[in-house]
Amino acid sequence: MMETLTRLWRKAPQPAVLQLARSRDSDWAGSALPQARRRLCREIRRKVPVADAALDKIVRLTGEFIVQSDDALVEEELRRFCREIAIGAGRQGLRGFLEQYLNSLLTDGTAVAEMIPAADGTGLGAVLLCPAESLAVRRAENGVGLRFYAARDGLPGEEVRWPELILYTPLDPDAGEVWGHSVLEGLEAVSRVWEQILRSTAQNFERAGSLRYAVTYRPGEGERINPREVAETMAREWRAAMDGSSGSVSDFVAVGNVEIRVIGADSPILDTEVPVRQLLEQIIAKLGVPPFLLGLHWSTTERMSKQQADLLTSELERYRSLLTPVLRRILDTHLRLWGHTAPFAVEWQDISLQDTAELAQARYDNARAAVLEEQLTEKGEIV
Repeated sequence: MMETLTRLWRKAPQPAVLQLARSRDSDWAGSALPQARRRLCREIRRKVPVADAALDKIVRLTGEFIVQSDDALVEEELRRFCREIAIGAGRQGLRGFLEQYLNSLLTDGTAVAEMIPAADGTGLGAVLLCPAESLAVRRAENGVGLRFYAARDGLPGEEVRWPELILYTPLDPDAGEVWGHSVLEGLEAVSRVWEQILRSTAQNFERAGSLRYAVTYRPGEGERINPREVAETMAREWRAAMDGSSGSVSDFVAVGNVEIRVIGADSPILDTEVPVRQLLEQIIAKLGVPPFLLGLHWSTTERMSKQQADLLTSELERYRSLLTPVLRRILDTHLRLWGHTAPFAVEWQDISLQDTAELAQARYDNARAAVLEEQLTEKGEIV
């Protein structure tokens, strides 16, 4: 079956000469540097709920897709495949796999998956997302292709025997590099300050919420007392008054000049609204998601303007352009193993109903204008 896959897979022509060096320091993408970046970005997403919610919104707003083909049999088979393909953990559906793939791409900067042929050789049996650390990547000798190696504990092992079954997508790789960059890179300082503010606020409220009292007794002039005995007596009686059971009221009675105050009551709690909003603005600007989609209502009249809609749409179209080649490769591999090579097209649905309504209104206005122009032309009012 693997020999059949090799014969069916058509390789693109390879360049003959490479004149410039493509690497900076090392050809390996599975080095410690990208692994450390991935761990850091995952930690940022785990500790900053706004960043996690923004990435989830991006994944969900990417939308649905449909497969079309002039061959009715091929179209029916591809749509069945998109619905029923196994993607691991008991889940099915190519849409769910693309969500996992895009999630990994945004968080880790690199997405890795493997296509598993069916045991009977009649198509693909599963498409599984793999951890980015499970694959080491090296640039091929021609400087264009890639060579894949199974990695374990961060170290590259044997070269993958069937690289045609590996799906690998880097996000915004630098010149000469083969690994991508997470959209969360650059938020390290912001997330650190965010965590410090939240931790300090929690500690302040923990201390201020559990009130502590200072009881001060000042003896009068000429009054002779045993300070230690008075302190022990007052502490015992105060503790008894404060430890009263629920529903009971205890009084603390003292003779003389006794002052009771809450420790720290004179110290105001720092206002965190301004610094937290500044941090949120940095996060939202980096991820490109409108704030009201994340439940942040900074203005009573805030709504998505046409410019914001265009920017968000262009951002989502960019991610679709990264997913479409992966999707086409999966479907093409399944068709070849199934024994067909009919052409097909992947059509993404409109990102929002608002866009659909605007397009429909524009078509309606154009149609009305055409009808009016035709009527006026017939009457001779337009030359």
